[in-house]
Amino acid sequence: MQNYPIGKPGVPWGDEEKAQWKAQQQIQRSYKEQVLDKLTSIIPSGFLLKQYGSLPYDESRYPLNVVVPNHFDPSKPSALVTGGVHGYETSGVQGALQFIETKLADYADKFNVVVVPCVSPWGYETINRWNPAALDPNRSFYKDSPAPEAALLMSMVKELNLELTLHIDLHETTDTDNSEFRPALAARDGTTHDNWNIPDGFYTVANTPNPQIEFQKAVIDAVRTVTHIAPPDENGKIIGADVVSDGVICYDKKALFLCGGMTDAVYVTTTEVYPDSANATPRNCNDAQVAAICAALDFIK
Repeated sequence: MQNYPIGKPGVPWGDEEKAQWKAQQQIQRSYKEQVLDKLTSIIPSGFLLKQYGSLPYDESRYPLNVVVPNHFDPSKPSALVTGGVHGYETSGVQGALQFIETKLADYADKFNVVVVPCVSPWGYETINRWNPAALDPNRSFYKDSPAPEAALLMSMVKELNLELTLHIDLHETTDTDNSEFRPALAARDGTTHDNWNIPDGFYTVANTPNPQIEFQKAVIDAVRTVTHIAPPDENGKIIGADVVSDGVICYDKKALFLCGGMTDAVYVTTTEVYPDSANATPRNCNDAQVAAICAALDFIK
């Protein structure tokens, strides 16, 4: 059994352990300063910033925002970009903001592009994978979801009533996955988890039932010009999954209730950046996310 400071080995957490975990979490950075304040000044012409809800933990502190076209054109394909489903994965959020500021306007004539830069602002501020209820929003995309981050996003996308061609969900794989988040998951569920080799480099996660490998390759090739692609481990895997193409693995997104499975988009990918690499910088990680979004849109265009 793995040791974790909360709970008893082999026994799933109850309310007491979850409350103990929540009490240990602290604000480490500002959602207002790093996300909300930026959004007020980077929305390009032809787009609107809209609030689609707020998190019940502190509604004034955690408004949820989406960037949408002023007018949706039914003759254009529609694309959804989501960042910060896991709030601790910084370039998912900052990469989405950088895309809004530098590239979104370039795609306005060809697509209806919808961008949600930070799905989990409490997680962003506390640098967490979970929400305050010790739930992973990225395993919570199902009907009547108990995670407000997932429930509010699904509701907003449903209300848009768009036939989505593309959904790209921006993530990171970090060293803390092994040092903190997987041990916490094992403790919460009363199980054990083997550590996996953290991949040094960028990779994508395709959707098992419809991987669209040529599309994934286009994303990988574009990112390759910005940062290095993760090699497989000695077993030919990345995070325990078979490598199906250079830098590409598959998960069944709907079966796992992942954000990437919340729509019926034909082209779906999850980006995974490795910010802890000796060869990476925050800017480099953000650039990789922007390159991935642009490559995904360019492939469809």
